[in-house]
Amino acid sequence: MFQRTMMGAALCAAFALPGAASAADDKELAAIRAQIQEMKQSYEARLAALEQRLQDAQAASAQAQNSAEEAKVAAQSAVPAAAPVTPAAPASNAFNPDISLVLGGTYARLSQDPSNYRIGGFMPQGGEVGPGARSFNLGESEMTLAANIDPMFSGRLTFALDGEDHVGVEEAFVETRALSHGINARAGRFLSSVGYLNGQHAHTWDFVDAPLAYQVFFGGQYKTDGLQAKWLAPTDTFIEVGAETGSGRAAPGNDRNKNGSGASAVFAHIGNDIGDSGSWRAGLSYLRTGSAERAFEDEGLAGAFSGRSTMWIADAIYKWAPNGNSTRQNFKLQGEYMRRKESGTLAAGAAVGAFDSTQSGWYLQGVYQFMPAWRMGLRYDRLQSGTPTIGLFDPVFPILGEYKPRRSSVMLDYSPSEFSRLRLQFARDQARPGVTDNQLYLQYIMSLGTHAAHAF
Repeated sequence: MFQRTMMGAALCAAFALPGAASAADDKELAAIRAQIQEMKQSYEARLAALEQRLQDAQAASAQAQNSAEEAKVAAQSAVPAAAPVTPAAPASNAFNPDISLVLGGTYARLSQDPSNYRIGGFMPQGGEVGPGARSFNLGESEMTLAANIDPMFSGRLTFALDGEDHVGVEEAFVETRALSHGINARAGRFLSSVGYLNGQHAHTWDFVDAPLAYQVFFGGQYKTDGLQAKWLAPTDTFIEVGAETGSGRAAPGNDRNKNGSGASAVFAHIGNDIGDSGSWRAGLSYLRTGSAERAFEDEGLAGAFSGRSTMWIADAIYKWAPNGNSTRQNFKLQGEYMRRKESGTLAAGAAVGAFDSTQSGWYLQGVYQFMPAWRMGLRYDRLQSGTPTIGLFDPVFPILGEYKPRRSSVMLDYSPSEFSRLRLQFARDQARPGVTDNQLYLQYIMSLGTHAAHAF
């Protein structure tokens, strides 16, 4: 009997336990739901209070604005009708230009005396011709000031200081900011847009010095005092045409003390992309200028050329960067061909005779960035002097004898940032007949301050 009673009690307890556990769970869930509901009501109350504060602030702001408008109208109505309201003065043109400095210098080790440097077959042009002096040299330093003048015009002034403490104005021009139909213009002194390399400042070049063709035809670079107009076509393909007119005082011309234009140039550029990684640009330029007794000296003999100079320039450049990202790897292939014809008279002392010559030159260079900050490049220069027609006793000047100057250059540079560059360059220069000049350069270029974007 006792065993039956115990078994019945056990069975009743077993059936009663699930019900008790279920009741406990329901109570806990109800508590959680109550807490959630309380939190929800609290957040809704806080959101409602914030929305009310926002509406009150907006209403106060609108009321203050209306009050200001009413006060302005009242003040204007108080002015007598006979006294016209004076318009507000335009904002002042504050002088706050962008200022940039470029500091450069070189160390040169030359196997030949640079004071005897000549480029065989070509009249000396003066200017930046030759390898420069030996040992340590202060390179050309630049200071540029640039600013917008007003919505129509901007201006730029660039001073150049060479290692001999000579200060000159490299560029000083005003230009329009946005004329209609893709037209813009410049006035003042500027680097001409003929060719490719000519329009770039020397600190942006990929080598220490200018190609031989630029040295013999332009004395380094061609810059003019005058006017320039450009038109950019509204097409997907880059098409640009332009024209320049100027004084003609820069080489290959000189100061002829005349009114009107002394030099004129026209140019056209076209370019486009090749897939996602490549792009190109090609150009053709024509320059016409003249000289009046453009003097030069050769081995103690003084000469002077008077006449007309015309030049054709063809240029092309190709750039490659994987998927357009040039930070790690890129390659640039660049070249120009120049052909100049001069006709007029050549004077040597009291003798004057007819002179006619056709000369040409070209360079080709490639620069490869093989890893971030490091680049290497090769350049080859070649000139063809031709045989000039001289209506005097022949030869008059030894330097005008036919010759084909040439030079090979290799460089390696390191750029820790876009503002600094260190360069090592070696060149084998055979510009003089029978002479080879081995040239070693170390160069630094440092940029301070804001600087305009470089051209393509």
